[in-house]
Amino acid sequence: MGRIVAVATAVAACLTLGVTATGCSNDEASDERSADQLLEDAYETMKSLTSVTIDTKTTGASKERSTSVLVTDLKSTCTFRSSSESGATLEQIRIEETDYIRPNRAYLDQWAGLEAPSAAEQDRWVKMPSSDSAPGDGLSDCTWPFAAFGKAEKGEPAEVDGRQAVALVVTDEEDQGGTYTFHVATEGRPYLLKVDYKGTDFRTTTTFSAFEKPLKVEAPDDDELLDLSGIGG
Repeated sequence: MGRIVAVATAVAACLTLGVTATGCSNDEASDERSADQLLEDAYETMKSLTSVTIDTKTTGASKERSTSVLVTDLKSTCTFRSSSESGATLEQIRIEETDYIRPNRAYLDQWAGLEAPSAAEQDRWVKMPSSDSAPGDGLSDCTWPFAAFGKAEKGEPAEVDGRQAVALVVTDEEDQGGTYTFHVATEGRPYLLKVDYKGTDFRTTTTFSAFEKPLKVEAPDDDELLDLSGIGG
């Protein structure tokens, strides 16, 4: 998280200084495809999308919860928001080669180690090249790993937000004690609707929705940007 910590530190410093500047599937009961084939069809369908919303909820070993929402074209344009129970929130807008990042005050306090003197909320965006982002820095690259892994077995019919689905249970020998349950739509296109993960240290539920809905991602206005010139980061 080095780059984002640096940005958070710089933002906190600014505030402290007072700077203002494929096909359809049949009913599960008559579907003879294997669990692996059902998953592969779902992956191919998801990878062909031009827009999707991905909601993730995670509960850690300490029972602290965190959430994130990604609205994306699965390529290079998206909005992303992550939040934790501590109140820390990080928002991101990515448009091709540019990121706009907005950490709230709780996020600054948590990651920058600096508490701005004012009680007012931090509402400015920071503009930076998307190439400065790195894995583990808390930002999204707008993509999602729709790729097969582990061993899949068919589970029971299920329903996700009113849509009929089949549960596919996946285990991976590289993840001892962890189990994934994929829910694939059995009516209409074989969308991946939900993934539940239960591990030894945490649990995560990821839902997929708003398939092919018009994607509207806009940059913040200039007067919403924080000028970090002259601030070390």
